[in-house]
Amino acid sequence: VVISITKIDFDTAVITGGAGFIGSYIAEKLVENGTDTKVIDNLVTGKKENLSKCFDQDNFSFLEYDLGNLDGIEDHLSDADILFHFAADPEVRTGYSKPEDSFEQNIVNTFNLLQKIKQSKIKKIVFASSSSVYGDAKIIPTNEEYGPLSPISHYGASKLACEAMVSSFCHNYNIEGVILRPANVIGLRGRHGLIWDLVHKLKINQDELELLGDGKQTKSFIHISDAIDGIFFSLNNLQDKVEVFNLGSEDSVEIMDVAKIVCKNMGLNEIKINLTGGVDDGRGWKGDIKIAHLDITKLKNSGWIPKLSSINSADITSQEIIKEVI
Repeated sequence: VVISITKIDFDTAVITGGAGFIGSYIAEKLVENGTDTKVIDNLVTGKKENLSKCFDQDNFSFLEYDLGNLDGIEDHLSDADILFHFAADPEVRTGYSKPEDSFEQNIVNTFNLLQKIKQSKIKKIVFASSSSVYGDAKIIPTNEEYGPLSPISHYGASKLACEAMVSSFCHNYNIEGVILRPANVIGLRGRHGLIWDLVHKLKINQDELELLGDGKQTKSFIHISDAIDGIFFSLNNLQDKVEVFNLGSEDSVEIMDVAKIVCKNMGLNEIKINLTGGVDDGRGWKGDIKIAHLDITKLKNSGWIPKLSSINSADITSQEIIKEVI
């Protein structure tokens, strides 16, 4: 994945969740760029091997910290110019039975981290929120001005609460904020989500495939290469103290079409796909957004253009994951 980073106007970056899926790609790009890069991760869902290209570089350091206990973290933040806050409980789906996970790992941990940085010299925060903050949006494609925001999952609610705190800390302590609302980011190193689940189901059973919901749920998928590119574009040309950017592809796709592509790439064209029917009008689970498609005009106006469509991204990602796990 070749990504040209345009203007990087900071010397030292800290990335929480930097051993995770998206965070590790950010770390790679910054290290490659010559930026002093510190990754903070508790390695619960992150993996050190995601950072294999970084560990032998002089401008990289790794700190195994849990955001639930930040004692002594100030020493590591003292020289940083920018914080990429990408640590979170990544599961949208499991929130129904355990709402406390997204509350503690997203809301409480974000607040505690913001408390630590308000007196540091960090002048910019890049926060990974989620397009799940939009809930069942009445306007599709949905732009950043859409409201009121009514999340339908605990995960989406926790991300919206974090957005609000990032905004208030930025306004109170003279920090610039970039809030990103990604669609479904997919690619190698992604360890959960639709394509990952489908490949693992097919590994066990090549005769039939269960698909959650009615198969008509419509989603946008963005490939990690486009997402990382978009994240770095979002750092330039900030007009306001806090800017919100949607991060997605140009189109959306029904998940049945994604399932068919995964089956095709496994060589299983004749497989029977069984739909569970789902809950609440064909959703895969409680809190699953039935139809989502982000309007990405704002980020495109900064010069960014995603290269891959949702269906191309699903095609490439399923091939990458099949190669890795089968």
